[in-house]
Amino acid sequence: MMSSLGGTEKMATIFFCIVLFLATSVSSASLKVGFYKSSCPSAEMIVRKAVNKAVSKNPGLAAGLIRMHFHDCFVRGCDGSVLLDSTPGNPSEKESPVNNPSLRGFEVIDEAKAEIEAQCPQIVSCADVLAFAARDSAYKVGGINYAVPSGRRDGRVSLKDEPTLHLPPPFFNAKQLEENFARKGLSLDEMVTLSGAHSIGVSHCSSFSNRLYSFNATHPQDPSMDPEFARYLKTKCPPSSNTGSDPTVPLEVQTPNRLDSKYYKDLKNHRGLLTSDQTLFDSPSTKRVVKNNARYGANWGNKYAAAMVRMGAIEVLTGTKGEIRKHCSVVNYR
Repeated sequence: MMSSLGGTEKMATIFFCIVLFLATSVSSASLKVGFYKSSCPSAEMIVRKAVNKAVSKNPGLAAGLIRMHFHDCFVRGCDGSVLLDSTPGNPSEKESPVNNPSLRGFEVIDEAKAEIEAQCPQIVSCADVLAFAARDSAYKVGGINYAVPSGRRDGRVSLKDEPTLHLPPPFFNAKQLEENFARKGLSLDEMVTLSGAHSIGVSHCSSFSNRLYSFNATHPQDPSMDPEFARYLKTKCPPSSNTGSDPTVPLEVQTPNRLDSKYYKDLKNHRGLLTSDQTLFDSPSTKRVVKNNARYGANWGNKYAAAMVRMGAIEVLTGTKGEIRKHCSVVNYR
């Protein structure tokens, strides 16, 4: 996965193997690497092919698929509920302002699922397809590869109001982020490590414009933000108007389509875009983790892989719980 490791990073790789073993063991009672080896051996390759094709055409979809997996797992666990369409009288998670219109990549999941269904009808869950797609996205744009324990089953409930109750907003501070991730069984280090996914993707100006124009009564502009970076952002995000326009900017400007540790270097230089990004360097509880992730990029990649495995085991449905959907956007008819 990572080449040309020095002595320190070789030790980091050994540490990663131990962490990944422990992370996999946490979910081994319900999830299993190679779950479809006999029942649908081509499943993971089909997903990787669909992801590679889509991301080659639009690199931004890698961030979209990783974010979609995160949004799925933090709301009702990793059960594919984020993929469900609304039904009459029941708006789904897709309609939440947290997800609409920013969540993207649904067509990649649908394409992979359709091909899997043609070969292995009602064997592979949509929740697993999404977990595989998030891994394959990280590999495509960051060279980060890892084994995904699978065997998740799909939920039958998706509610519009739930994402805002469980997903951390962009204005959270480090303590609030720590508490939010802890409720899902994830550690402080895992929270900071997973935040590194913000090295790819974009954010709407409305998610951080208060840092440029209305930070507080004393400082219209957030004094913790690098002034040069703030000037650049103001060229992309003019003051709010009544036009309804809400432009986007890359979460990490240096390598916006490469999943890497430059995100943490930006935080050290006070160039974190969101409050929830910059707080990780400004807070004493997380500053050391940010510095280490910035210094040891390969080690961060290994930790990211292990943390994604851990996140992918949150409140999963297995065994006879839930169902295996035929189509990811609708529950099966009974």
